[in-house]
Amino acid sequence: MYQWNLPYRKDDLEAGGGSRSRPLYPTMHETPELRWGFIRKVYSIIAFQLLATIAVSATVVTVRPIALFFATTGAGLGLYIVIIITPFIVLCPLYYYHQKHPVNYLLLGVFTLALAFVVGLTCAFTNGKVILESAILTTVVVLSLTVYTFWAAKRGYDFNFLGPFLFGALIVLVVFAMIQVFFPLGRTSVMIYGFLASVIFCGYIVYDTDNLIKRYTYDEYIWAAVSLYLDIINLFLSLLTIFRALQR
Repeated sequence: MYQWNLPYRKDDLEAGGGSRSRPLYPTMHETPELRWGFIRKVYSIIAFQLLATIAVSATVVTVRPIALFFATTGAGLGLYIVIIITPFIVLCPLYYYHQKHPVNYLLLGVFTLALAFVVGLTCAFTNGKVILESAILTTVVVLSLTVYTFWAAKRGYDFNFLGPFLFGALIVLVVFAMIQVFFPLGRTSVMIYGFLASVIFCGYIVYDTDNLIKRYTYDEYIWAAVSLYLDIINLFLSLLTIFRALQR
């Protein structure tokens, strides 16, 4: 039996009446109000993560000495490597403690801030117009895919089959990125990488949103938020890669 950590109240359920009292998909057996409450909680966490990412990134971009320190000093380079690997390190204990409050929120904060700093340093040496274009396109794509997935789930479509294909495509993408590090192939290959990454993370947005609607249990709100947050950030960075290559 799973532990439910969501503090639902009667007025919360009444507030979610109307359309939220109808099943989200045809074979739904759980209470729709509880699932909607879970979905709202996950998207609230994602919203705070994105706001923190925007705040940290904007600080890194506007305060030029921060970016210059990381770009021109040996200590900055070493610290940058530490910051890059921090999200991957934190993911392990976060997965283990994602149901343990308040440890899960503390780990989530460290994970988000470290990744936000990486995004900020990536944007620090990028043209502002490119950043704006990538942010706008990411917002439009994420909202469109989210609405589409909810619409498709309502009509009985299931996207669970995408899991193995997306995982295989992600492995190919990682290997391709490693090849680029050791054997750079030029601007065209960078654009191909950005395009493939964009397609893959668009697929992951649909896949993880479908899991949010149907498969995540109520105590997995942290892990659900992390999955979708990573999809959004990686989509943004992929589009940023494409636009930067085009700018060159």
